Amino acid sequence: MKINRKINTFVAAAVMVAAPGLAQAYECNYGKEELTMSCAPGTTFDATTNSCVTISTS
Repeated sequence: MKINRKINTFVAAAVMVAAPGLAQAYECNYGKEELTMSCAPGTTFDATTNSCVTISTS
């Protein structure tokens, strides 16, 4: 019985030590996903429409 209590205490302590670090690691990159996009030759990216548009030369 003393072995089970020691194992339970060890597991509980390990969870309490690891939980804050794991939570911080998860939140570190939250919302920082970045999408990269390249447009075909003769077009450029238009941020207002979020699409590639033809470059007009008039």
